[in-house]
Order: sequence, then C-alpha cells, then structure tokens
Amino acid sequence: MEKITNLKQLKLSPKVNPLIESSTPIKTKNGLVVTKMGNNLLDPETGEQHTHALIHTIKTINDANFLKVFAEGVKKTFELNRTEMRVFQKVLEIYKKGKMTGGYADSITLCWFDDGLNGEKIGMSDRTFQNGLKGLLNKGFLSPKLRDQFWVNPSLFFKGDRVAFITEYKRTNKTEQNKLEDAGQQRLID
Repeated sequence: MEKITNLKQLKLSPKVNPLIESSTPIKTKNGLVVTKMGNNLLDPETGEQHTHALIHTIKTINDANFLKVFAEGVKKTFELNRTEMRVFQKVLEIYKKGKMTGGYADSITLCWFDDGLNGEKIGMSDRTFQNGLKGLLNKGFLSPKLRDQFWVNPSLFFKGDRVAFITEYKRTNKTEQNKLEDAGQQRLID
C-alpha cells in the first residue's frame, strides 16, 4: 500500500474497492499489522465456517520477553490461577531441559522428592504443587502416562519461536437481519 502524501493527488478507484483483496502489512512502531476478511475459522461448538474480520499483529521480541509473553498469554487464555501458573512455569522449565524429538518432547517426568520437584526445591509445598498439577491436568496441559510421567500438549509445550493467541469476539445481541445473513440469506438492497 502506498503512502498518501498529498490529498489533492489521490489515486481514485470509483468502481472497485482495492481494500477488499488487499492484505498488505502495515508497519507500526512495534511490528506489523495485516487485515483481511476470511472464512477459514470454524465455530468449535457447531463446526460451521464463518466469515471473520481478521486483524493479525506480528511483534518481534527478544527471547526473554518471548517466554514472558508466552506464559502470560497462556495464563490469560486458560484463566490459570496463581498456583497453576507457578506450576506451569516450573513444568515448562523442566520441559525445556528435556530431550526433544521432532521439535518437542512428548512426555516429561514430574516426581516430588526431597521436598522438591525432581529433587529441586521450587519454593512451594508438595500440596501446593499437587493442586497446581491437578489444574493443569484438568485444563488439558498434561495427561497421565505412568506414575510421575505425563504426556504434554504439544500446542502448549514447544521450542518454537512463534506463538499466536487468537481471541474471537462474538456479538450476542444480533438483529433478525444479522441472523438471516449468518444462515446464508443475502441482504436486500434498498
């Protein structure tokens, strides 16, 4: 997209909206923003495809901030309480030290002994750790494999360098016309 520098010399387009098919990245102070209309998102409740206005922001951050942003994004998305978050961070540390196959480790060992996780003191009691672990199991972060061994959710535990948190905002008070359009009815033009 070209920059507008003179409003008196605008490139006019009276018959075609050039912004419909355009998804040219827009540079911002902290990254890039790409906008587009898409119908490639599925409603997880119904399985239906819906048209969405997509606003994709790409921000580049250093490694230390990446881990912080990732952890905060996970905390917010899964509504982790303080204990679940502390346990998630400790489990993530253990995961990062583990052997990887195909870009991720499929399971980890979480054994409580010597008043610590895998023998290392982590600043919490066994009971606190167990409560946080239960929360991570209930929210699909981990799944039991063997005693003290757990399968990991590869979407939440990975050694990649990119992550996207997508929040969809769904309107609750739809007009009758909006409901008809969602069902495929085309709007009548006045």
